[in-house]
Amino acid sequence: MAAWVKGLGWVTRPLLSVVRTWDLDARRWVRALRRSPVRVVFPSGQAVGRKPGPEKQPRRAAPEASPHEQRQKPPLQVSASQTSCAWEESGLRYDKALPGDRRLSSVMTIVKSRPFREKQGKILLEGRRLIADALKAGAVPKVFFFSRLEYIKELPIDKLKGVSLIKVKFEDIKDWSDLVTPQGIMGIFAKPDHVKMTYPETQLRHLLPLLLICDNLRDPGNLGTILRSAAGAGCSKVLLTKGCVDPWEPKVLRAAMGAHFQVPIINNLDWETLPNYLPTDTRVYVADNCGLYAQAQMSDKASDHGWVCDRRLSKLHKYEEEEEEEDLEPGASKAWLPELEVQSYDLDWTEAPAAVVIGGETHGVSLESLQLAESTGGKRLLIPVVPGVDSLNSAMAASILLFEGRRQLRVRAEHLSRDRCYH
Repeated sequence: MAAWVKGLGWVTRPLLSVVRTWDLDARRWVRALRRSPVRVVFPSGQAVGRKPGPEKQPRRAAPEASPHEQRQKPPLQVSASQTSCAWEESGLRYDKALPGDRRLSSVMTIVKSRPFREKQGKILLEGRRLIADALKAGAVPKVFFFSRLEYIKELPIDKLKGVSLIKVKFEDIKDWSDLVTPQGIMGIFAKPDHVKMTYPETQLRHLLPLLLICDNLRDPGNLGTILRSAAGAGCSKVLLTKGCVDPWEPKVLRAAMGAHFQVPIINNLDWETLPNYLPTDTRVYVADNCGLYAQAQMSDKASDHGWVCDRRLSKLHKYEEEEEEEDLEPGASKAWLPELEVQSYDLDWTEAPAAVVIGGETHGVSLESLQLAESTGGKRLLIPVVPGVDSLNSAMAASILLFEGRRQLRVRAEHLSRDRCYH
């Protein structure tokens, strides 16, 4: 009996092993069946098609809704995937830049070379907001460099047709960018033409008979701040003479914060042709730090009167007097600068269309600007400062004068409206 039991135990060992193997295989097949395959293929080669369960019945066609119910249905929300499909269906494609791509080197050339920008007629814009403002104003894009496709999909599709779209690494954009935190997108545009631009309607409704003339401004940060103030004050136009910094330089664009696409900017003008851009009966006023010195014959320390004379004009004035001193007849005038009356900036000077000239801090205003002011019946505008303090920053002076002109025009308009009501 013991032997028989031992034998039985010896026999049952492989049987138990077979059962365990079959049990494991069965469990695997059960897990596989739970995944609801379309077709099950057994090891023997037999294939069994999956039959729908009794609880799953084929869907019936939903009854057509009445016109009243159709009107009450909420509009479908367009998902991001649908937007991507629309972007792809529009035919837009982009390239991935490879190391050593020559198209990338053109970016730095545009950034650093003003002659190249003027010769090729192209500018570089960086940042999603600035690019969106440029597209809205009608600027024509040529090439976009971007690090993420989402940045391109945020832009209007109709504005991207025919534009080269190049995907680059964010590290490359970071190397090119002057921003502390680059936004991952840069665009090369055709240099905008102020005649073809479309400026915001709100800006056009608030335009004033007030112009700004930039004379020999060479600091990019100052010019950008001045353009921003001109747009905020409602200037109808900004004129830049030859010698000013390029308004489309990246530092100017960054400081202006989109003002380039809110107010017309005309640059690189000669003084001979500049009057052609002024409205009829415009009076030119000069923010001249030599005005009080030349008119009132101050003491040697001009800063005691709150206005510091420009050294360059003082030296030219002295040299001119020395050269003409021998040729002057008795009783002849030795005046070298045009005789312009000095007026405080807060007195009324906007009774006619006005243009304000702002000069650079290093060289000041030019003689041509003084002659233009004299020929139009303009004056020098004085912003008094505390004795012993140098003259104001050019951007600060421009902001004060422009918003003072806006205030005067608003007061005049209010008076006119009151008079009409009384009559």
